[in-house]
Amino acid sequence: MFVLGIDPGLSRCGYGVINIQKAKENAIAAGVIRTASDEETYRRLHEIRDEIRSLISEYKPEVVAIERVLFQRNVKTAISVSQVIGVVMVEALDSGCEIAEYSPTEVKLAVAGYGGAEKKEIQIMVKTLLGIKRDLDPVDAADALAVALCYSANRSVAVR
Repeated sequence: MFVLGIDPGLSRCGYGVINIQKAKENAIAAGVIRTASDEETYRRLHEIRDEIRSLISEYKPEVVAIERVLFQRNVKTAISVSQVIGVVMVEALDSGCEIAEYSPTEVKLAVAGYGGAEKKEIQIMVKTLLGIKRDLDPVDAADALAVALCYSANRSVAVR
């Protein structure tokens, strides 16, 4: 089973694809979709939509797992991240993918065992769990893989 994890953002939208086989996960791809801050928001959302569509077409995930926004200090950022989430959800739905949403705390708890884990701790655990030797830079890629791993962890609990 392939899972596409998304760490949404308008400037940097992290993605990570894992393959779940029985109780083991393998990293297939990870990266960041970048958009130019001087472009109009609708053009940036269109770029993200095209990239998400391409990722879904290439990897054919059964599930798209998305980190949801619960609170942002900056309202403008919260709105743009929510717009990205909407674009990703519609594209996933159009492709027949299941959609799963997780809060940042749920992702941290599933990956690091602690809901207050720092970004560096998450990156270390993602690398450890997936057997990745090099750092994932920028961290948005590691965050996206963490979201995919959160789906796997929650799926494992539900199956047992």
